[in-house]
Amino acid sequence: MEKKHKGLSVLQLTMMALGTIIGGSFFLGSSVAIHALGPFIIISYVLGGILVYFILSALSEMTVADPSPGSFFTFTRKAFGSRAGFTVGWVYWTGMVLAMSSEAAAVSILIRRWFPGISISFLGSIIIIIITLLNLLGADKLSKLESGLAAVKLLAVVSFIIMALLLITGLLRLNTGAVDVKGVKLSFLLPGGIKSIAGSMLTVMFAYAGFEIIGLAASETDNPKETIPRAIKYTVLSLVILYIASIYAVLLLIPTDILGENVSPMVAALNRWGMNWTGNVINIVMVIAILSTMLAAMFGIGRMIRSLADEAYAPRWLKDNTNIPYKGMAFSGAAMFLGLMLGLLFPRVYLFLVSCGGFSLLFTYVMIVASQIRMRKNHVYVIEKKQYSYISWITVISLIVIILSMPFIPGQASGLIAGIIIIAFYSAAYTIMKYYIKIKKHGELKDKFNAKERKTGFLMELSKEFIERRKVFKRDKKKYDK
Repeated sequence: MEKKHKGLSVLQLTMMALGTIIGGSFFLGSSVAIHALGPFIIISYVLGGILVYFILSALSEMTVADPSPGSFFTFTRKAFGSRAGFTVGWVYWTGMVLAMSSEAAAVSILIRRWFPGISISFLGSIIIIIITLLNLLGADKLSKLESGLAAVKLLAVVSFIIMALLLITGLLRLNTGAVDVKGVKLSFLLPGGIKSIAGSMLTVMFAYAGFEIIGLAASETDNPKETIPRAIKYTVLSLVILYIASIYAVLLLIPTDILGENVSPMVAALNRWGMNWTGNVINIVMVIAILSTMLAAMFGIGRMIRSLADEAYAPRWLKDNTNIPYKGMAFSGAAMFLGLMLGLLFPRVYLFLVSCGGFSLLFTYVMIVASQIRMRKNHVYVIEKKQYSYISWITVISLIVIILSMPFIPGQASGLIAGIIIIAFYSAAYTIMKYYIKIKKHGELKDKFNAKERKTGFLMELSKEFIERRKVFKRDKKKYDK
């Protein structure tokens, strides 16, 4: 596949990554982690940022050496074989499709606050269609749109930090009086107990989720060796600074024990000091954040499907040799639509499946670092700057611990079960696929052999008939000569 467009720049790739990452998990989901951990949440976000950096460093190391369109799917296949690559690719795609179909439902619910007469199914379907069509514009145009949406989200976070700073310093005075930071009653360090640490790390990792888009977009850059490492550095640095600054501002403005899981911590913090108008503003920002996340996610899974099809791990009709994977986008959009309808018809079944979305991401991150460890060990490529191997092992172990902690978090035990079931399903699907291909090839060879055999038999019969006729001709000629 030849690129006919200018490759993505460092800024475009960074903004696309930020657009994928900063979504509803941060604007809304962080309330649960803050409520459970109190001030300790700062440490969780720092640890999460460190883990993300190590995962992205592993991805960067492999991507620079081999900027394959399939990214971590390709690396897993090279490191652990076809079955592992097939499973990782399809588990990631399935998890993202289910997660994005739930995001379509979530953004529909938010929009219904302004337009209550429109059904969720209609709004969700329109959103999925729009997201799919926008992705057909191509990487360059999409990155510009994604940069604009990401800028809105970043502006919202920065604006909250500035308003909090003005309130704390007394430069912004409200009718409720000056903000007395000393009078804010902070919760205990670990109000949720030791188990809340694991639970918070799961929520924090979800808030960072989406950074793998950098690897999937590597083939869209002109110079991955320089672009990818710089984009990773800027992405991680921006996220850690923004997350920690905004969470710290929340801690100073509102006691953590009164935060609820259904309200954004930013909205709750500002509402406490009389700024009730922020609810609608943050609501708009959350809509933009979710749409931005869906755009970037569709960009990634569309290319994942194309990579799977190129390796014959997906139906042949999904292969696409153009710069834009039209077939992969359309197929993923249709799968999201089915996921949305499944959620509306069978909510309990759907919640069980959607909860595996987080598992699929964590499973993918484990395989990224594990692939790096295996490929280093096998000397698949030459590494310019070798990091200590124990860092990669610590990262893998930390991610596995986070995955195993899912049963300790309400509603996440089903995610672990669903994730294991999906892994087993795709592993079995690979076995069936290989068996089918083997039978098919055997059948084709047998047909060719039978055809050759029939051809040989026909020629032998023809030659026998010719010999018999020649004998008859000679016999008749002798009689005629007499």
